[in-house]
Amino acid sequence: MAGPNPFQNLQKELTVNGECFRYFDISSFEELAELPYSIRVLLESAVRNCDNFQVLEKDVRGILSWKSTKSIKTDVELEIPFKPARVILQDFTGVPAVVDFAAMRDAVLKLGGDPDKINPICPSDLVIDHSVQVDFARTPDALNKNQDLEFERNKERFTFLKWGAKAFNNMLIIPPGSGIVHQVNLEYLARVVFQDDTKSKDGSK
Repeated sequence: MAGPNPFQNLQKELTVNGECFRYFDISSFEELAELPYSIRVLLESAVRNCDNFQVLEKDVRGILSWKSTKSIKTDVELEIPFKPARVILQDFTGVPAVVDFAAMRDAVLKLGGDPDKINPICPSDLVIDHSVQVDFARTPDALNKNQDLEFERNKERFTFLKWGAKAFNNMLIIPPGSGIVHQVNLEYLARVVFQDDTKSKDGSK
């Protein structure tokens, strides 16, 4: 069972426009200076989500000892729990995920449960951009013709994703023709700061 966050003493307060927010300040860890920035992202996530159930205190310590673990030749791999604040997907990764969620809902329904409880646990954005092909070019109506063919060829898949967009909470599906995933993410979807109102002051849910 999840308990209070053992690193709650690292919480600090930040006031913005009269509103107070809490965050975990990982700069107090002496080992931080030795960690690559990519590993620091994993460390902050593990500290913030540490509940000694899904994310253990030893997981955080394992990340902090990354440099010493990396320098020792060992066959034991370090498993690092990672709870991202958000997931960005495109067709090839997103469609299988929606299929899995649909299959889990079917399984829950067969067991007598409520299938509507099956949803992504974190915000998930799926940009459909990998199915376009260039059949027409160098004409003013080339874009429209290519998009019409794209919809015709992928009708079944797009119908399924349209259902998924309405069926699942915490999931946003960007329709085809909106742009490539990187552009759409940078211009419209990306968020720098995430706020979690579900956690209490001790870091537990």
